[in-house]
Amino acid sequence: MISLGRIALPVAGVLAFVPSMALGSGIDAGLWKITTIVETGGRTGPPRHTEKCMTADQVRDLSTTFSPIATTINSACAPIERSFDGTNLKWRLVCKGQLDMELTGAFNFDSPHHYTGTVQSTASMGGQPIPGSKNTVEAQWVSACPH
Repeated sequence: MISLGRIALPVAGVLAFVPSMALGSGIDAGLWKITTIVETGGRTGPPRHTEKCMTADQVRDLSTTFSPIATTINSACAPIERSFDGTNLKWRLVCKGQLDMELTGAFNFDSPHHYTGTVQSTASMGGQPIPGSKNTVEAQWVSACPH
């Protein structure tokens, strides 16, 4: 299972996103309602609604928070390719070995109270393709975090 905050990607459990503390000045700290739609192997699941409280400490570095950190077994990952202009974040991570995988992400922080994103994965093991996945995320700021 690969996760990024409240995003989950089913991919053989050999790579994990570890969210760092931070988001950017582009969005506000507070309680966020996150809607995720997962498409795997051509099948789309129902929307999943979650909430996440982001503290003031977590709203400093969108680029790090919304990018993956690889932890793999029997695969090696190239350094992440990343670009961020303050509003749009794009990244790509490629790992090769027992499991070959490519992960791409694109996030648009379009207002202090809203962002959207996609995270896609393709993978193969022993030259045999594994069904890829696409996660589509939309998040809306709800309120200050409850105390």
